[in-house]
Amino acid sequence: KSYPSNMSKKARLEKLNQKMSACSACTLRSGCSRVVFGEGDPEAEIMFIGEAPGKKEDETGHPFVGAAGKFLNEMLSEIKLRREDVYIANVCKCRPPENRDPSPEEIASCWPWLLEQIRIIQPRLIVTLGRHSMERFLEGQKISQMHGTLVIKTIPEIGQQNFYTLYHPAAALYNGGMRQTLLEDFKKIPKVLEKIKKES
Repeated sequence: KSYPSNMSKKARLEKLNQKMSACSACTLRSGCSRVVFGEGDPEAEIMFIGEAPGKKEDETGHPFVGAAGKFLNEMLSEIKLRREDVYIANVCKCRPPENRDPSPEEIASCWPWLLEQIRIIQPRLIVTLGRHSMERFLEGQKISQMHGTLVIKTIPEIGQQNFYTLYHPAAALYNGGMRQTLLEDFKKIPKVLEKIKKES
């Protein structure tokens, strides 16, 4: 999509959000209260991508605001970042009923929106949260093997991109071992970003 060259990233995202709010490409929109676009710094170097909004997100319109969101905020502060410094979005912008997993069709309908967000923000690093998010970009991989590793991959619509996979905060909340792994992987984010900048 082409925008006027002098248009800020913030304005582009706002325009995109208006288009997303009018989307009815899949059946999820009719069953949820609102579209949860994503939020944070349009100029962010790091973009976090989760799976789909849950109940709390659907009520408030903000991504990652429940228990998992609180955990994410805590981990961000551990690496001296706030939500306002990064950009947080989901693969699916509408909540699936009863928080079930989004279907492949639903994910496919929402995919162009996410790609457009990435194209506007142009993050240095995309951090995937959980298996569903990882599989969109690194298909055929196992999260148990991929977590905590940097992968550089070219995706036709967005070009070459750096991906770093994490377990989903919601899964880690109730699983001690996974929680520990997630905390350790998360702490490496600043070093991963430093490495990307050195090599670019």
